Amino acid sequence: MKRHVALTGFMAAGKSTLGRKLARALGCPFFDTDDLIVRAHGAIATIFSTEGEAAFRVYEQETIAERLRQSAASVIALGGGALTVAQTRALLRERAYTIFIRVSPERALARVRASRLRRPMLGERPTLATVKRLYEERLPHYARADYVVDGDRRKDTAVIADVVGWLDTRRFPGNR
Repeated sequence: MKRHVALTGFMAAGKSTLGRKLARALGCPFFDTDDLIVRAHGAIATIFSTEGEAAFRVYEQETIAERLRQSAASVIALGGGALTVAQTRALLRERAYTIFIRVSPERALARVRASRLRRPMLGERPTLATVKRLYEERLPHYARADYVVDGDRRKDTAVIADVVGWLDTRRFPGNR
C-alpha cells in the first residue's frame, strides 16, 4: 500500500514549501530529503565538491529508502535529481504517490537566482540554457509521476487543494 506522498520536480519548484503545507493539510509529518542529508552528511555543495554527485545520489537514495520504510503516512520533498536513480524510482513506485510539481525552466531559474542556496548542478552563474538542458534531461522521469500539478503561476493554496483532491480519490491514508 502506498503510504507516502513524494513531491518531485526541478530545483526551486517549491517542493519544500508546498510539502510543508500539504503535510499540514493531510495531518501527517513532512520530511525534506535535502535537509535530512545535510544533517547526516554535511552541506550538499560540499558533498558534491569533495565526494561527487554519485556519492550524493547514494546518500539521497538511502535517505529516501529510510523514510519509505516508515509505516506512518508522510509527505516527502525529494531533491530535483532523485528520480534519476532507478532504484529510487522503483522504491517510490511501490510505496509512495509521486506528485510532479511542474514549473517552467524560466520560473525555476528566477527562483534559483533569488535564492541564497548554492545549486551545484547549475554552477556558480546559472544560465537559462543550463537550466533548460538539465530540466530536459530530468523531464522524462518527472513525467512518470502519478500526478502532475502546475506550480508555475498558481497560489500555493490552489496547488495544495488540487493535490489533496487527487489524493482523496486515492483514499490516501492521511489522518484528517
